[in-house]
Formats: sequence, structure tokens, C-alpha cells
Amino acid sequence: MITSRTLVIGDIHAGLKALEQVMHKAGVSQSDRLIFLGDYVDGWSTAVETVDFLIELEQTHNCLFLRGNHDELCSNWLLTGEDNPMWLQHGGVSSVRSYKKADTSTIEKHIRFYNALINYHKDSDNRLYLHAGFTNVKGVEHEYFPKTFYWDRTLWELALSLNPSLQEDHEHFPKRLLHYNEIFIGHTPVTRIGKITPQKAANVWNMDTGAAFLGPLSIMDVHSKEIWQSDPVHTFYPGEKGRN
Repeated sequence: MITSRTLVIGDIHAGLKALEQVMHKAGVSQSDRLIFLGDYVDGWSTAVETVDFLIELEQTHNCLFLRGNHDELCSNWLLTGEDNPMWLQHGGVSSVRSYKKADTSTIEKHIRFYNALINYHKDSDNRLYLHAGFTNVKGVEHEYFPKTFYWDRTLWELALSLNPSLQEDHEHFPKRLLHYNEIFIGHTPVTRIGKITPQKAANVWNMDTGAAFLGPLSIMDVHSKEIWQSDPVHTFYPGEKGRN
């Protein structure tokens, strides 16, 4: 009997070779639901190939693609051609080099992919998926600034700062965390706190295991919490710096 799983995938940052490896390790099949948390580009040299892979994957698998801040930055550059020095310093250079080799039809196809990305998703079990976070105490439906969904770091900082003994029924438990059974994010690498596996704080799971730097790429089964990881992504791209 084939059992359907919901698999959540952390920030890829153009690490296609690592994505292929970790999907193989997880035994990904067409019966699985795949939820990608964003940041598909800006890191390693295979940005175009990574997005091509995801577009093709969507034709055969049940995929949901969330918007990351790097995806918006790259899309803006493709649309306007305007240089963004901050973006270039944080992985944009590798994407520019990759897209310089792409033809017009590929770029147009990728722009459609970026435009179709969604800011957040809530499933039937009241799990929330988004790239970064939100700030409104009433939940994502009441967020004033949509860019918060893929730029915010305060949600993860808040979850990390909580005393583990503080229970959800405590009057001081953060109200914005109470709306969802679990929250899955990326955006802020857990390597910043000395970890290389997905980390949970309060009811927030951080899936960014540092694929853009020296860490692996991770997949988690949201029900069983089983985790699969690639080799450190930089080992697939010798001689490259990624975002290091």
C-alpha cells in the first residue's frame, strides 16, 4: 500500500545536485506532497538548472512552491535588469552568471514560475508553511506587509527566546504562535546557532540547514518528523564559494 506523505524542503539556494541526492534518499514518489519553503536561487552555480528542475517536477508531482526573499530579488532583476548591490553581495552574482547563459524563452518561463509563488500555506491540520515569518498577533491573514512573509526573522527569534517551561496556556505565551499547530519556516540558517539539522523552538520548525553555506539540504516528513539530509552542499560544487 502506497502511503501519501507531506514532505517539507528547506532553502535550496541553487544546490540542485544536493536536492536530487536528498530526494533520492527520502524516496520521493508521485504520491508525496512536496512543500518547498523558498529561496531556490542565489548561492551555487546551478540557479537556472534548479528552477528548470522544479518546473518539470511540478508536471509529475504534487508540489507547492513558497516565495523566498531571494526568489523575489532574482525575479526583480530579471524583470528590470537593475543592479541591486546588496543582492549581488548575498548570492545574486551566481544567479546573474547562471542566467546570462539562459535564452529568452527560459527566462520568460522562470519569471512565470516566480510570479506564481505563494506567500504562505495552511494545511487541513492547521500547519502553517512560509519562508520567513509574520508579525501580526492575529495571524497571517491579518499581516499588513506581505514582504514580511519572506523577510521577517523575528518569528524565529521569538521562538528561540522562549523559556521552554512557558506553556501555551500561559498568559505571556506569544499570541501569534497560538494560531497554528505547527509552523514551518526557512530563511534563517540554523547554523547560526551551531546546528545542521532542522530545529524546533516552541511550535516553529526551522528547515534552513545552511545549504547556501557549509550545511546540507534537508527534507522532513511533517507527520513522522523523519529527516533526510544531503551531503554538505558545498561538496557538490568544488571551487565555488556559495554565499560564504
